[in-house]
Amino acid sequence: MNEVLTTLQPTAIWRHFQTLCNTPRPSFHEAELREHLIKWATELGHKTYVDPVGNLLIRKAASKGMEDRETVVLQGHLDMVAQKNADIDHDFTKDPIVTQVVDGWVHATGTTLGADNGIGVAAAMAVLESTDLAHGPIEALFTIEEETSLRGALQLEEGILKGSILLNLDSEDRGDVYIGCAGGMDINIEKQYSAIAADRIKKAFKITVSGLRGGHSGLDIHKGRASANVLIVRLLNLLKEQCDFGLSSFTGGTLRNAISRDAEATINVSTEDQAKLFAFIEEFEKTTKAEFSVTEANLAVTLETAELNSELEETDKDALLNAMYCAPHGVHRMSADLEGVTETSCNFGVINLRNTADGKKAFDACLLVRSLVDSAVEHLAYVAKSAFSLIQADVKLENGYPGWRPDPNAGLLKHFLTVHTEVMGHEANVKVIHAGLECGIIGAKYPGMEMVSFGPNIRGAHSPTERMEIDSVGDFWRLLVALLESVPKV
Repeated sequence: MNEVLTTLQPTAIWRHFQTLCNTPRPSFHEAELREHLIKWATELGHKTYVDPVGNLLIRKAASKGMEDRETVVLQGHLDMVAQKNADIDHDFTKDPIVTQVVDGWVHATGTTLGADNGIGVAAAMAVLESTDLAHGPIEALFTIEEETSLRGALQLEEGILKGSILLNLDSEDRGDVYIGCAGGMDINIEKQYSAIAADRIKKAFKITVSGLRGGHSGLDIHKGRASANVLIVRLLNLLKEQCDFGLSSFTGGTLRNAISRDAEATINVSTEDQAKLFAFIEEFEKTTKAEFSVTEANLAVTLETAELNSELEETDKDALLNAMYCAPHGVHRMSADLEGVTETSCNFGVINLRNTADGKKAFDACLLVRSLVDSAVEHLAYVAKSAFSLIQADVKLENGYPGWRPDPNAGLLKHFLTVHTEVMGHEANVKVIHAGLECGIIGAKYPGMEMVSFGPNIRGAHSPTERMEIDSVGDFWRLLVALLESVPKV
């Protein structure tokens, strides 16, 4: 068994992280690790509880002389993202993570490392095992399926936590403290259309928008990057003002939470309109390349011949393109509380128009709305719903989860900043993330609970390049210990 990490300092945390690397724990397969933790905690004399969805809660009594302190919840998630390089033979449900140390960083070997959020779980384990740390009552909450659906947090049993302070150990930048995150909601749209045969004198062309950078629909939405879906919809709407065409199909994007990098549409054009099409595509590429010259250096709009296929009725085509053109995308509003922070956004993530087995056309699309303010999520979701309701599409608002609205004046934040300066010698950077964290969901279930999120330096999370800086883990541990030692009295 690979034990390369057990020699690193502080051993209290690295030893437990090694155990996590040795224990398979991809999303949906957290049971083995959970059972290990239950047995381990029971042997230490701690109380354990597993809620109906599979979250694990471990309670540890206060250290001597700290019984009058506030109860602190240490929170992380059991699962990890399972990604590997194509040339690596690795079964995440059976095989341990093989680690290596390179230039002060811990890496895996061709797979994800699982530092997200294994290091948070390991830190909580080190606190639970300690006999020499000063701390009040501890509740260690380990959730499931954070990486796939946030199901553990969403279905966390009500009332099981007694703590008034929650330290989320699932952040990835030393020196930063997170005090807010976005909530979100999916907008899933479907509609069936009749199809008509294309006139045989027409010629089919495939238009492709490609070369875009894409990115995370929360973390990168404010960076001015182009959406391939938005561009292809824009192109088709402008094109119908220039020439007649039949709309046969389109596709763009693969994930609701990723800015689309590529999109394509197949259209049928008569002989007399082909010259107009060629000129339009050339001009559209020139215009959009100039518009996005700073952020999208590799943007390309290309045209090639395709196979002639059926198309939408003219009125259906116009109505669908108009509805998609009205769909929200990008930053909707910046935060009034924190300068430079995105408050509300929408990502037009996935679009498809395809042939069905019964000779019809099926349209589907998915948008993801995010906001620090729950009411703003609902508002923008209904804006999107309204656009597609105009064409009588089936629109579902699904998988909603609450945000964590930042409070720059919270007492816990002030305490954290004081302790951080004492331990690290400089102030922490106060941040809000425009993406989902479990804090938002847990906070909605426990409205009076104060929370912060922090962690060591982790880079390349969710990919085989994931790595964690060794020195930053030591700082993370010292900060956690100092926070627990200075927890206020009840």
